[in-house]
Amino acid sequence: MKEISLHILDLAQNSIRAGAKNIVIRVLEDSAADTFVVSIADDGCGMAPEMVKAVQNPFVTTRTTRKVGLGIPLFAAGCENCEGSFRLESEPGRGTRLTGTYRRTHIDRPPLGGIADTVAMLISANPALHFRYEHKRDGCAYALDTEELRRILGEIPLNAPEITAFIIEFINSNEAELESMEVQKS
Repeated sequence: MKEISLHILDLAQNSIRAGAKNIVIRVLEDSAADTFVVSIADDGCGMAPEMVKAVQNPFVTTRTTRKVGLGIPLFAAGCENCEGSFRLESEPGRGTRLTGTYRRTHIDRPPLGGIADTVAMLISANPALHFRYEHKRDGCAYALDTEELRRILGEIPLNAPEITAFIIEFINSNEAELESMEVQKS
C-alpha cells in the first residue's frame, strides 16, 4: 500500500470484524529516535497464540470470503523493509494490539497519507463504536475521541455529513499544525 493510512484502515477493519467496541489508533513520531510508530489496539475477541502466529502468514485468514490475508503481513513487511519492526499481541477475550515501527527517515517509508479521510470513514461507517485517534510528533500532540464528540454533540449522530466534514477538517488542520511545527524546528 502506498500510504500508511490505508494500512490503518485495513487493520482497523480487522478490529471491527473481531467485535471491538473500542479502537485506539496512535501515530507517534520521534525525530531524535528516527522512529515512526503506528499502533492499533482494540477490545475485540482477541486471538489464541497459535492464531497470532498464523495470521502473520499471508496464506492464512480468518475471513471466509477469501483464502489469503495480506493486511497484517504487508504492514509487517513494510515496517521491516524500512529498518523497523512489527509486533502483534493478542489474548482471547481481551483484544489485540498491533505495533509497527518504521525508521522515520527511511527513503521507502510510505507517507501517512489521507489519515483524515481514513478516520472519518471509520467513524462514519461505525458510529456506535468508540474510536480514539492520536498523533504525537516530537512532544506536540492532538487527539480525536468519539466519546468526547458524543458528549458535545448530544443527539447529533457521528455519521451526520456535517460531523464527518468537521472530523476531516479537524484532523487536517491538526496535521498541518504538526507539519508546520516540524518546519519551524528545521
